[in-house]
Amino acid sequence: MSDKFTSLTPELHRYLLDCSWRPDDIERELIERTAALGPEAAMQTAPDQAALLAMLVRITGATRVVEVGTFTGLSALAIARALPENGRLLCCDVSHEWTDIAREFWKRAGVDHKIDLVIGPARETLAELPSGDLVDMSYIDADKSGYVDYYEHLLARTRPGGLVALDNVLWGGSVVDPHNNSRSTESIREINRHIRDDERVDVVILPIGDGLTIARKRQ
Repeated sequence: MSDKFTSLTPELHRYLLDCSWRPDDIERELIERTAALGPEAAMQTAPDQAALLAMLVRITGATRVVEVGTFTGLSALAIARALPENGRLLCCDVSHEWTDIAREFWKRAGVDHKIDLVIGPARETLAELPSGDLVDMSYIDADKSGYVDYYEHLLARTRPGGLVALDNVLWGGSVVDPHNNSRSTESIREINRHIRDDERVDVVILPIGDGLTIARKRQ
């Protein structure tokens, strides 16, 4: 196994952001507004990860995207901005409180017309999607115990060559801690094994944010 990697120190991470992330006032204000929520702010997608999701939308030419777990809407904002005018983003979440913040910033950014937000259990929302109505890309960042179900629902509705991305797959390093057997940690280990062994996809895990899996559905 190769040990060729660069440890990302806080200073190096700031340098990385300085050289690649181009936030505008709306993004900065949304991040500050979310930070004011307190500990819950940790659920926000990392800014560089949001930028990567937007890049993936543009690279793949995606027009239909699904997000499971929206919180205050930073990742959805990045995705919607990257979508063409005829693109649609379906956001699944269970919180009116947090997604009300998202709605405010989507409207201010002028992308709210591209986003359909459904409040309710994501399993039910995904199960109701027409089986023949394929999506180009999806992003999963919700309750960890549901990851395998969300992945299976979405992969079945993903076009060949489309992407399924999953956040928090390193879980703060807990996935390699033999003393951590919490439900969430075990759920992350399960989805990582599940996708590793899934011959329907090509897969890579990127050490960005809290770990991001990108699975590409094979032809």
